[in-house]
Amino acid sequence: MPTELDLAMEEELAKLTAEGTMFEVVDGDVRGTSMPVFKNAPDSMRGFYDLFFAAQAEKEFTVYEEERRTFGDIYAEAKQIAAMLQHEYGIAKGDRVAIAMRNYPEWISAYVGAMYLGAVVVPINAWWTTEELEYGLQHSGTSLVIADEERLRRIRKIENFPVDVVTVRTSAQISEELGARRLQDALAASPDDIWYLPPLTREDDATIMYTSGSTGHPKGAVSTHGGLLHGAMNYLASGLAMLALAEKEGTELPEQQVMLLNVPLFHITGSVPVMLVSIAIGRKLVIMYKWDPTEALKLIERERATYFVGVPTMSLELMQHPDRDKYDTSTLMDIAAGGAPRPAEHVKRLKETFEARPAIGYGLTETNGVGAGNLRDNYVAKPSSTGRASKPMVELGIQDDDGNLLPQGERGEVCIRSAANCRGYWRNPQATAESFSPDGWFHTGDIGYLDEDEYLYIVDRKKDIIIRGGENIAAQEVEAAIYAHPAVAETSVFGLPDDRMGEIVGAVIYLKPGEQVERESLLGFLADDLANFKIPERIWMVKEPLPKLGSAKIDKVSLREKYREEHIGRHQG
Repeated sequence: MPTELDLAMEEELAKLTAEGTMFEVVDGDVRGTSMPVFKNAPDSMRGFYDLFFAAQAEKEFTVYEEERRTFGDIYAEAKQIAAMLQHEYGIAKGDRVAIAMRNYPEWISAYVGAMYLGAVVVPINAWWTTEELEYGLQHSGTSLVIADEERLRRIRKIENFPVDVVTVRTSAQISEELGARRLQDALAASPDDIWYLPPLTREDDATIMYTSGSTGHPKGAVSTHGGLLHGAMNYLASGLAMLALAEKEGTELPEQQVMLLNVPLFHITGSVPVMLVSIAIGRKLVIMYKWDPTEALKLIERERATYFVGVPTMSLELMQHPDRDKYDTSTLMDIAAGGAPRPAEHVKRLKETFEARPAIGYGLTETNGVGAGNLRDNYVAKPSSTGRASKPMVELGIQDDDGNLLPQGERGEVCIRSAANCRGYWRNPQATAESFSPDGWFHTGDIGYLDEDEYLYIVDRKKDIIIRGGENIAAQEVEAAIYAHPAVAETSVFGLPDDRMGEIVGAVIYLKPGEQVERESLLGFLADDLANFKIPERIWMVKEPLPKLGSAKIDKVSLREKYREEHIGRHQG
């Protein structure tokens, strides 16, 4: 049976989405499939920005160290960036503009400004190596990069890279040495007016976000303006329903919501449910350049933060912090997580440690972060579940290998259908056909089931992906890097459970007869080709060839089971 909270949420959402309301839901055509859409959504993200930035203009939007900017400040800078892109670099509708930087206020204004002009924004993973950056920038066909100093240094290691780079938070001397132009200089040289704004529709491309697949290079998930609009507005509708319930319960609400921003803006969680929803509701973002639990506690107290979201690692470190009680965290209303499962035992502990209500979400880059959510007492009651489908847009289905929907309780591939889904993968029709069905379903690669209350449980992964602290890692990519070592004969890479990171990378390696390799030497070798978060944290060097299947392939399933048990036993012993 649905809980009281489920029924109350459905009642509030029904009011919000009724005929004649801003969030009225009707059946619409999305790439040839009929599904729920918001009738009154703006025609493009430009309309979204015009509507909500104007409404929130006077409120404080970003806090970064001692810098404070209003929504009006950020929007004015975004429009200046749009003009600069047009006048100084000739960026036009459909051109790709990459953002390669850690979290700064300029990340937001660059994203909004480029999209406002009609460019396709390519958020680049700031942890990527030079080789990964080279692939993403070249594969996307990027016309210009807006980067911080560290990313600029990595980009300049790419041989024969012809694309212009505009840099932020970089000195004039370093910018000149590395052949880049500072943002403030480019803005100063450009007129402030945009001489031509091309028409935009919901069908136009808006972003390309790269996500690690199970094989080969990362894939670029392409979202349209309509996908972003429906993703952001679906989150907004759910948030407004929860707000209505809080008012009914007599909860005293703050004048302005304040979020501690510690997830990367280049992740889908950071860009859609955090950044875009914050623009819509006038929520302040207190930006952390880098995660640090002590600094997080200081900022929660200083800025009176009401909302916290991050990978489960982060809330665990807050709970375990030895000085936690020295800081006032009483303003926190919700502590949410995504990107990785939170151990069930942490959920109740989280509610007992803080006055805030725990929550977790399940969504993917390809769904613009929209999927399922488990909130408050429902989460405490079912801590192993990622929750119910995120209404009003999302339909969850469990499918077998032939694409048939399975009944409740049966395990199969988790599939998501909504108007927020991406349209496919950039320049990769084969991967698009494999993951996006003609009738609108995105095949997640996760194995799960729906219980009698329609709560989703993820039990395994169909694709060979490791999720470490919210970062997708392709096991095959790590294996390829290990095989590049001349002493390695065989290897198998898989995820190992970890309370802090969700999963870590494990590897079993069999060396060629007569070869010897020290662990530190191997790690140093891998660091040349892999970003730090992809390097195995546990390595087993074995003396016998790895077990094989009848097909002569390495038996990864048995290896994973054996070494996961050993890994868990070591941590429990």
